[in-house]
Amino acid sequence: MRDFRKEPIMPRWLSALVALLLWLPAPAQAQHNALPTTDLLLALMVDASGSVNQYRFELQRKGYADAFRNKQVLSAIRGGANGSIAALMVQWTGYSMQAQAVPWTLIKDERSANAFADAIEAAPRQLFGGGTSISGAIDHAMLLLPNAPYRGLKRVIDISGDGSNNRGRDVREARDDAVKAGVVINGLPIVALEWGLDKYFYDNVIGGPGAFIVPADSYENFSQAIVRKLILEIAMK
Repeated sequence: MRDFRKEPIMPRWLSALVALLLWLPAPAQAQHNALPTTDLLLALMVDASGSVNQYRFELQRKGYADAFRNKQVLSAIRGGANGSIAALMVQWTGYSMQAQAVPWTLIKDERSANAFADAIEAAPRQLFGGGTSISGAIDHAMLLLPNAPYRGLKRVIDISGDGSNNRGRDVREARDDAVKAGVVINGLPIVALEWGLDKYFYDNVIGGPGAFIVPADSYENFSQAIVRKLILEIAMK
C-alpha cells in the first residue's frame, strides 16, 4: 500500500507556475505552424548598386512586373499544392544597405499577381551605390524569411545582379549558412558588364536542393530571363 506521507508534495508556488505555463500562449513553433500555408516564400533581392544606372534599374523593375503578369507564371503558381506563393522585393547594394520595395504579398490569382506587379512598378528606387554585397543581400533575406506572415513549404532567395561580391563577408559563407537553414538560393546573373559572372554565381552564390541560375546576357533580355526563372522556381518541388 502506498504511503503518500512519504511522497514529495509539489510546493504551492510550483503548482502556480505550472498552471501559468499551461495558460500561456503556444510556443513560437506552434504559432508559426498556425500561419497560412503557401507553396513558396520567395525573397526577390534586386541589385541597386552603382553599376546599375537608372535605365538598367528600370529594365529590372519592368522585367519583374511583366513576369508577374505573365499567364505562364500565374499558371505555375496555381499549379502548386496550395495554389499560392508569397513574395516580397528588396533592393540591395552594400553589406548593410537594403531597402524593402514591396512587402510580403500573397499571390494566388490574377488580381493578386497584378497587384504585386503594380506595387513593383510603383516602388521608387531607394539605393544608388555602396558596393556590391551579395552576402549582405543573403543575410538580410535570412532575417526576413522567418518573420513572413505565411508558412512556406519551400523558402527561396532569388538574387539578381550584375557583379560579384565586393563588400561584406565571403558570399560562400552566407550561402552555406542559408542552405544549412533549409533555404534555397537561386541566381539571375546579368552578364552584361562582368565576364564570367554566370560561372561566379554558379560556383559561389546559388545553393540548396535544385538550385540553379538563369543568366541574362543583357539588361534588355532580363524580362525573358526572369519569366523562365520564376516558372522553374515555382514549379520545382
